[in-house]
Amino acid sequence: MPTIALLGTMDTKGVEHGFVAERIRARGHQTLIIDLGTDGPPQIPPDITRGEAAALAGIDLEALTARHDRGEAVAAMSQAAPRILTGLQSAGKIDGVISLGGGGGTAIATAGMRALPLGFPKVMVSTHASGDTARYIGDKDIVMFPSIVDIAGLNRISRTILSRAAGAICGMVEAAAAEPKADAEHEKPVVVASMFGNTTACVQAAKALLEREGCEVLVFHATGVGGKAMEALIETGFIAGVLDITTTEWADELVGGFLGAGPTRLEAAARKGVPAIIVPGCLDMVNFHAPESVPARFAGRTFYAHNPQSTLMRTTTEECAALGRILAQKANLSTGPVTVLLPRKAISVISASGQPFHDPAADAVLFEAIKANLRPEIPVVEMECAINDTEFAERCARTLLALMKASASPA
Repeated sequence: MPTIALLGTMDTKGVEHGFVAERIRARGHQTLIIDLGTDGPPQIPPDITRGEAAALAGIDLEALTARHDRGEAVAAMSQAAPRILTGLQSAGKIDGVISLGGGGGTAIATAGMRALPLGFPKVMVSTHASGDTARYIGDKDIVMFPSIVDIAGLNRISRTILSRAAGAICGMVEAAAAEPKADAEHEKPVVVASMFGNTTACVQAAKALLEREGCEVLVFHATGVGGKAMEALIETGFIAGVLDITTTEWADELVGGFLGAGPTRLEAAARKGVPAIIVPGCLDMVNFHAPESVPARFAGRTFYAHNPQSTLMRTTTEECAALGRILAQKANLSTGPVTVLLPRKAISVISASGQPFHDPAADAVLFEAIKANLRPEIPVVEMECAINDTEFAERCARTLLALMKASASPA
């Protein structure tokens, strides 16, 4: 019988967690209530006490509660939550997790959920389940469920929302249990690829070729969170190859756009030794939202309205030089086989001849900066074509297949 963990501050949200636990048990599942409160006594009896959770993380609970510092308490229990959830999950003692919270409870519970693997059922019912939830979700598949009313007692609205949330976590756990177990010996090698609207044709053509050759290809949209999710998946160790066609997130990271993926983007494959193809796809653009979201300091730059909610800004020659150095530096970290491919005629749809971001001088600076800063032994393939030309896509895919084959062969 599956067991669903209910993780939360049972001193302030115990009644509501108890209600959800009843609904889960009514669906035939077991529950495991974990208390991470630090104020008053728990409103319902927990299966794992706050003292046990704190001890696991090396937290002096008595000293912590004596200081009555809510911020410190939230930070401390945010350290305990990942320890206890990962321990239970790795031991096979829980099959899903749900939590209910306001700001503090959401921070604590999602810190624990982010430590769990992709695919493990996780539901967070929160007063903060709207707007920018990136700090809670990170690069994991946490379902944020809006509480509508505050989680402050049971009423006709909260009972409805909490009942639906209980049904959601039960359904996720039941679906996971019903999935057929894969035969590891017959699983296809998994390749991850980065894509943007401006590189879709390239990635789709490369994906088709890789799939014909027996690979399973997972495509990630290069929107910041997409790049982070791809890097996190590479870190798990079961990725056989990386087709990093769209490295545009580095343009946002460098210049100050909205879709940066952090300073470690492009490092996971390098450090894990995973065979990789690196292409400067869409480094001609920095991403903003609607035109009014563009900072005033960029007045006078070249812009393109991708859609009403997406405004692109052309990177300058100076920015391209810096981006070339960054791409090379990340490739230089590689402990496995890596090849850089350069489509000299266009690095996106809109940088081709006659298009609004066509700037051969900036592209040339980008290419030269990459080549000048790469380790000499890293191959560079230059092609007189655009990034979305079929011949370039196929060259990327076949080069990756060759790297994967060489990597798999005994020395």
